[in-house]
Amino acid sequence: MIDLFKEALADSALDTIKLFPFLLITYIIMEYLEHKTQDHTTRILATAKGGAPLLGSALGIVPQCGFSAAAASLYSGGVISLGTMLAVFLSTSDEMLPIFISQAVPAATVVRILLAKAVIGGISGLGIDIILRQTGYKHKTEKHIHDLCEQERCGCHDKKADIVRSALIHTLHILLFIFAVSFLIALLIEGAGEEAIAGFLAGHTLPGILIAALIGLIPNCAASVTLTQLYLRGLLGFEQLMAGLLVGAGIGLLVLFRTNRHLLNNIKIAALLYCLGAGWGLLIHFVI
Repeated sequence: MIDLFKEALADSALDTIKLFPFLLITYIIMEYLEHKTQDHTTRILATAKGGAPLLGSALGIVPQCGFSAAAASLYSGGVISLGTMLAVFLSTSDEMLPIFISQAVPAATVVRILLAKAVIGGISGLGIDIILRQTGYKHKTEKHIHDLCEQERCGCHDKKADIVRSALIHTLHILLFIFAVSFLIALLIEGAGEEAIAGFLAGHTLPGILIAALIGLIPNCAASVTLTQLYLRGLLGFEQLMAGLLVGAGIGLLVLFRTNRHLLNNIKIAALLYCLGAGWGLLIHFVI
C-alpha cells in the first residue's frame, strides 16, 4: 500500500511538473493581451480566423498534454472558440507517441493514427464552430481574459501589475489543483490495474468503444498510457483505441473545470467530447 502511494505520488508530481512551462507561457501571453489590448481586439483575435480549429488540431498532435491545458485556459479567457479547444482536445497525442516509438511500432501505423486524430479534430472543431455561429452562440462576447484574472485574484487586472508575476500565480494555482486531482486518479488507476480494465474491453467491440471513450475522459496522462498499452498487447481494437485517444485530452478537462466558472457549461463540453470520441470510434468500426 505504501509503495502504491509513493508511485502515485511520484507519477502525479512528474506529470504536474511537466506542465509548468506550457501553462506559464500560456498565461504570460494572456496577461500580455489583457494589459496591451482592448476588449474588441481580443474578440477579433478569437474570431478573425475561421480555420483556427485546423491549427489547433495540428498543434494537438505534438506528444504533450500541455497544449490541451493551454487551450482550456485560452477558451476560459475567451481568446479561442469552443471548436478550436475541442479540436486540440481531440487531436492531443498525450503519451501515445513516445510509447509507440519506444515499442518500435511501424511508422506507417503511427502516422495513420496521428493524421486521423488531426483530421477528426479539425473537422469536428470546424463543424462545432459553424453550428454555434448559426445558432447565435455568444461565448466570445460573454467571456474575457480579465474575468479569469479576477477569478484567480492574481492582481493582473491592475495595469501596473507585473505580467510574469501574475502569470506565475495563475500557473501555480492551476498546478496545485492538477496535482491534487491527478494524485487521486493515479491511486485509483494503480489500485484497479490495467488487467482489470482490459477485462471490461476484451471481446466486446461496440461496448468496448464506449468504455474506452469513458476511460479517455479521465483527466490524467495515465489514461492514454493505459489505452496505448492495451492496444499494443492486442486487447484493444483500432476503433476502441481511437475512441479513447480522441476523448483523452490529458489534463485539458481538469484545467477547464478549474478555470471556467460555468460548471454546467463544462459538463456539457465534457459530454460533447465523449460523444465525439465515441461517435468517431463507432464510425471507424462500421466504415473501415
